[in-house]
Order: sequence, then C-alpha cells, then structure tokens
Amino acid sequence: MATKDKGFLDALKEVGQEKGIAPEVLFEAVEAALVSAYKRNFNTASNVRVYLERATGEFHVYAQKKVVEKVENKVTEISLLQAQKQFGESIVLDDVVEVEVTPANFGRIAAQTAKQVVVQRIREAERGIIYEEYSNRSSDILTGTVQRMEGHNVFIDLGKTEAVLAPSEQISTEQYKHNDRIKVYVVEVKRTSKGPQILVSRTHPGLLKRLFELEVPEIQEGTVEIKSVAREPGMRSKIAVFSANEEIDPVGSCVGQKGLRVQAVVDELRGEKIDIVKWNEDPAKYIANSLSPAKVVSVAVNEEKKMSRVIVPDYQLSLAIGKEGQNARLAAKLTGWKIDIKSETQAAEEGFDSDDMNMVNVVSEESFSVD
Repeated sequence: MATKDKGFLDALKEVGQEKGIAPEVLFEAVEAALVSAYKRNFNTASNVRVYLERATGEFHVYAQKKVVEKVENKVTEISLLQAQKQFGESIVLDDVVEVEVTPANFGRIAAQTAKQVVVQRIREAERGIIYEEYSNRSSDILTGTVQRMEGHNVFIDLGKTEAVLAPSEQISTEQYKHNDRIKVYVVEVKRTSKGPQILVSRTHPGLLKRLFELEVPEIQEGTVEIKSVAREPGMRSKIAVFSANEEIDPVGSCVGQKGLRVQAVVDELRGEKIDIVKWNEDPAKYIANSLSPAKVVSVAVNEEKKMSRVIVPDYQLSLAIGKEGQNARLAAKLTGWKIDIKSETQAAEEGFDSDDMNMVNVVSEESFSVD
C-alpha cells in the first residue's frame, strides 16, 4: 500500500528551488530519513528501502527478504512458495526479494520524523554547494565586508558565507571597522562539519599580484607578466615586471596614465608604498633594477652561490639600503639573491672582494616608485 503526500513533495521541490539544491539530492535525503523513521517507529531491524515517487509524492516501503524453504523469521525471510506466487516462477531459494510493507499511517509518521533529517541534509547540501563554489577560488581575490571581530580574528562577509582573517594575515598598520569593504586573498578553503572555512590574507604577496591583475589590462591579456613580488605588508613592496613585446613598456603599463593604476593598488592597501621595476634575465641588471629607487654603478655576481656585491654612488648608499635595511631586504626577496652593498668610497677604501665574481658596470633601467 502506497502512502501519498503530494503537498510534502511540492514543499520539498519549493525548498530545493529556493536553496539552489538539485531535487534528486533532496529526494535521496528524504528516502534515507524515512528508512530510519520506519525502523524506529515499527521497531524493526530488517533491511528496508523507501522509495519516493518523484511525480506523485507517494511513499513505498520495501523490506528485503531472503527466499527459504521454511520460514523461521518472518521479518527477514519469505517462503519459496509465497515468493514465487508474488514474483513469478523464476524465483529460487536464496534469492533476495523486496516485499512492500508500507504501513497505512506512514504518511503521518514520515512528515513528523523526516523533517529534522531533511533540514540537516539541506544544510549539508548548501554547505557542499558553497564549498564547491569557493574551493576553486584558492589563490584568488575576493571582495567582502568586515562583519565582526572575535578575539583577534576578523570575519569577512562574502555574501553566501564568511571568511576568516587571522591575526597573522592582518596588516599591523590597518584597522578593520564594521562594514568596511576590503579585498582579501584566499589562502585556503577547508571543508569542515560546520561548512567551508575560507582562510584569507591581507599580507600575502599574492594579494599585490592579483590587485595589479585587476587594474592592468596588459597583465590580464598576458602581454605583461609579473615575474616576482616582495612585500613588507603595510610598509613597502616591490614587483618585477616583464614584456616579451619590445613595444610594450611593462613598468608604464602598471603605472597607468597619471599613475592611476598603481594608485588604485596603493589605495586598496591603504598607503603601502610600491616600487615597480623591470625584470631582466641578466642577474646583474635585474639586481641593479631591484634596488630602485637607488641608482647603481656596478654589480658583481656569483651565479652558482646566488651572491652579489653592488657598488652605488656615495650619495645613493642610504637610499639603496633603505630605512632599517628595508630596500636591500626587499630587493633580496624579489631577486632571490644575497646582495651586499657598498658606496664607491667604501669600495675604494676597504676593497671589495669580488675575485670569484664577474663585475659589470650597469645602468639601472626604468622603474617607478610610489612614496
């Protein structure tokens, strides 16, 4: 005997449509819930299956029974004679058949017991959809609104879910206020029992790279490439850019007319200073460029050890090293080389051991600095 509940089916479809969940996901959730409901309400441990008619909303409960010569357990067994009478002469001993055992009042029981499980499955399905939506956004940039602070964590509202900006991923000079709109870099998306956990950053070098990708069409098109990024978040950053097309100025493309493109990035990072330098496959030229805004006289390099010694004009020494060594430190991060800097006077007076290096005179290429 089938139990029909068209209203329940319509409500289920409506919820699925509202939540963006495929109907089949909900149908299967209901069927699984009703198996538990049947076993609990009718105190049976038999192996049962519940089928929900997709078109009519009718419930059918089927018990799986083994075909035997003599029945000893009516719940799990059926006689060969009875089985052949119901299912045909092809049934033989030890076959397993499904016998409909739908109770007359099962519709009421189903409505009472399935609701909680269905709601849970809907939540799980929603979490799954959100996870799938964001799982492929790792290393991407998202825009959200500061929602709340819990401890030292900042929670960012992304619309369908929220992201966590941990203390280690926050810029020390920034203050995050309720309803502030900010861009964040997706570090990782985790699947948890409470739904997807999206870990984001404001300090990651990838954020700077993605911001330039948003602002510079030439980067989006692939005619300008960001080769390397180095950051001291909230203070200063360097990016090295390159174009295989000699007619395209990679530095100028990133700066934009009247500096509008780079200024948009600086504004998003709330005043972080940015040096844009030209990447060069020649290590000496690249190292010289990386020390921008300082000018360089010569560079000696040991490619095997990735070590370099740089000579700069006396008046450029403090600029090359930077405040508390910041400029030299960022240049080393950007290039991946160890950089030792001396002024011309120091090099002349103290000497500059470059016996194991190739010393070349260089002219720093075009660069741009936002101060």
